[in-house]
Amino acid sequence: MDTSRNIVVDIERNRVRIVVSHGEDEEIVKLSIAEAKELLSKVTDAVEDYEQRKQVRID
Repeated sequence: MDTSRNIVVDIERNRVRIVVSHGEDEEIVKLSIAEAKELLSKVTDAVEDYEQRKQVRID
C-alpha cells in the first residue's frame, strides 16, 4: 500500500490546477489566479507561524 503524498501544481488556461494524491486517493482543486495568490499568501503565513512556534521552547 502506497502511503506517500504527492502534490502537483500546473496551469491550465486561466486557472491553477492543484492535484494532491495520497495512496490511491486523489483530490483536484482548480483555482482562479486571485484564489491561487490568496492561497499562496495563507500558506506562506502558516509556514512562517509554524517556524516561529517551533523555535519557542515550552518547559
